[in-house]
Amino acid sequence: MLRIDFRDARPIYEQVADGIEDMAMHGIYQPNDQLPSVRQLAMELSINPNTIQRAYAELESRNIVYSVKGRGSFISSDCQGIKNKRIEEISKQIKTLAQSARELGATDKQIISWVNGKKEENL
Repeated sequence: MLRIDFRDARPIYEQVADGIEDMAMHGIYQPNDQLPSVRQLAMELSINPNTIQRAYAELESRNIVYSVKGRGSFISSDCQGIKNKRIEEISKQIKTLAQSARELGATDKQIISWVNGKKEENL
């Protein structure tokens, strides 16, 4: 379920787009699943249909969805490829951070505990 936070600094259309993208990346939406119509989602979220249309256009530009004229918007089958690309980017970021931590004196044991979300007691 999408949630809009009106206190969030991001525009509403970005929150909608990010929420749908997140659901696609986590398998809630499967490839070729149809998204709710613009009007339907606008009513559910109590926001302007133009905002939903803009969110869907943003998702299409990110290759998360594709649209079929007269039928609606659907989750792209390329989501798995996008997900794999993101995992690869995160892997590079973790490696860079780990190298920076090592240069500052952190041990591999400490770094592993951080990645695993464990406390650093007695390391």
